[in-house]
Amino acid sequence: MYVAPSREIVHLGWDVANQVAAAVALIVLSPLLITIALWIRIGDGKGVFFVQDRAGREGVPFRMLKFRTMVHDAVAMSEQFGLRDPFGLVDDDPRITRCGRFLRRTSMDELPQLINVLRGDMCLVGPRPDVLPHVEVYSTADRRRLAVKPGITGWAQINGRNTISWPERFVLDSWYVDHWSPVLDLRIIWRTGAALRRDELDSPWAKEAEAA
Repeated sequence: MYVAPSREIVHLGWDVANQVAAAVALIVLSPLLITIALWIRIGDGKGVFFVQDRAGREGVPFRMLKFRTMVHDAVAMSEQFGLRDPFGLVDDDPRITRCGRFLRRTSMDELPQLINVLRGDMCLVGPRPDVLPHVEVYSTADRRRLAVKPGITGWAQINGRNTISWPERFVLDSWYVDHWSPVLDLRIIWRTGAALRRDELDSPWAKEAEAA
């Protein structure tokens, strides 16, 4: 009699598959990653990566990586723009560097998160990792999105990421958690790639804050 593997075992196996995929992607993309790093270093000085504590599974903090796309004192400068959220953006934000605009538009600033996937902090697909101050004020319903590892792309990202409100995003993230499967993840990866190729998404994360 066949007994289906438990959800937890499937998750563990899928995590390993994610790590293998991330390792392969890092090797294949290494020339591109080095080129981007040199571009940032030459164009905007030291500090190729933007590193920030984010909430992982069950809210456990981890150090998330991105290519730096903003000036070094971007958060401090937020007061000049009257932003209540120091991680927010304004239209034509002058804190975004020249190369940063391109990286955001193409979502290439997210590529270093493949290292986070390799480390086991993230998966390729999952709710986007939030900053710790935001997580501290989550409601019980909001915390549902923390039941799985965060991802580079996700269900909310392919369903109107920049056109829906935060509460709507949280609803989509909760739906993802409740309906998770490897097949769903593959669908999301396919739709993310297809959307980027068709330019239907103005970069899934291009309008997020440097912290997002």
